[in-house]
Formats: sequence, structure tokens, C-alpha cells
Amino acid sequence: MIQYLTEMLSYPFMVRALVGGVLLSLCAALLGVSLVLKRYSMIGDGLSHVGFGALAVASALHLAPLAVAIPVVIAAAFWLLKLSQSGKMRGDAATAVFSTGALAIGVMVVSMSTGMNADLNSYLFGSILAMGKEDIQLSVIVSVLILIIYIFCYDKIFAVTFDEDFAKATGTRTDLFNTLLAVLTAIVVVLGMRMMGALLISSLIVFPALTSMRLFKSYKHVLISSVVLAVLSFMAGISISFVYATPTGASIVVVDVILFTAASVLAWIRGR
Repeated sequence: MIQYLTEMLSYPFMVRALVGGVLLSLCAALLGVSLVLKRYSMIGDGLSHVGFGALAVASALHLAPLAVAIPVVIAAAFWLLKLSQSGKMRGDAATAVFSTGALAIGVMVVSMSTGMNADLNSYLFGSILAMGKEDIQLSVIVSVLILIIYIFCYDKIFAVTFDEDFAKATGTRTDLFNTLLAVLTAIVVVLGMRMMGALLISSLIVFPALTSMRLFKSYKHVLISSVVLAVLSFMAGISISFVYATPTGASIVVVDVILFTAASVLAWIRGR
């Protein structure tokens, strides 16, 4: 095991993948708890498809991928939030519309331009080779920002997550926190697409939170457990990927599924 770890750390791209992956897993886990509890679980899936469409357009126009994808996905997240809050369209319906529409646009643009090249393929299915220095820098910035927000605004995030009406009545700016949550989720999704791919990035947000909820009842314990499980799942998944040459994103999700199943069985046993 130590031999494999030493060999893995000898490759610069693996070091970048480990650093970026741990930071993104931490961010996704923190955001995921609030998203799952607020029933926005599929927003990550919808935004990842929007991101793929934006990346396809950027590639066809020979523009910087992240410079196009991040603003587009942030705008989509903001619009999804407003549609859901206004009551004009349910959150799951709005997510489905954005998800399928953006994915269709992305596929059409790819087919009409150069076809599915290696770069776009990595965004769709994920590739640790795609993690560059720019991704690591953005991951560090976003991670620090999310940690600061959760440390200093923990009580307000808790209130907004569980009872938005009560939080608003106590003077909490719920719209600000909801918008902030949506924007940060959008950035994490775009960055995570490099590693997990558009088809699997939502698992990074949903699985740790759901698994933790099987084990703990308090919000604080679920939050801490979700971060720990997310990082452990990533480390185990990327190690399996390196040793057995399996896709990184799929390997991480398989570990997530195993942990979720084990937690569900444990919860069932405790319930009896």
C-alpha cells in the first residue's frame, strides 16, 4: 500500500488531482448537506449538464473553457433558484428543463463542429489528467471561501436550511444565503467536472450527505461526517483508479455506493 502511495505521489498530475479532489470533495460535502435538506439534490446534475453545454460552445468558438462555463453555470443556478422561489415552476421540473436542454445543445454543438474531442470527452466522463494549476488555484480559493462562510455563518445557514420562513422573520437575509449557496455550488460543479465528469459530478454532492444522514441525526454531526466520508471516498476511489486503471469518477462513485449501502444496513440494524 505504501509503495502504491509513494508511486502515486511521484507523478505531478496525481498530486494535482489529489489536492484538487480533496478540496472539491470537502466543498461539495458541505454544500451537499444543505442542498439535500432543501430538496435541491439534483441541482448538481442539472448544472453539470449546463456546464457541458457551455464548454462545448467554448470549445467550438476556441474560447477559454472556465471563463465561459463558470459565468454561464452561475447564471443558470441563479435562474433555477428564482424559478423555484417564484413558484412558477417546481425545482425538479426547472432542473430537468435546464439539464436536458443544455445537454442537447452541447451534443449538437459538438457534432456540428469538430466532433467529440479528448478535452470535451474528459468533461463528460471525467479525467484526472484534466486537473491543471488553474483548477487547483480556483479550488483553494473556493474552499477557503466556503469554510469561512460555514464557520462564521453556521447558525444562519442552519436556520435557512431547516426553516426559511423563521430565518427571514429573525432578520436573516435568506435570499442572500440562497444565492450564495447556488453560486458556490455552480463553481464547485464546474471545477468538479474536470475530475468526475458531467455525468457523475452530482454524486459528489449527494452521496456523502445521504450516507451521513443514515448514521447521524444532528445537523452538525451530519456536516462533519459528510466531509470525512467525502474525502475518504475520494482517496479510496482515486487509489483504486490508479492501481487498477479504472475511470476516476466511476471509482469514486462505486466507493460512495458501497459506503451508502453499508450505512443503510447499519441504520436498519439499529432500527430493529
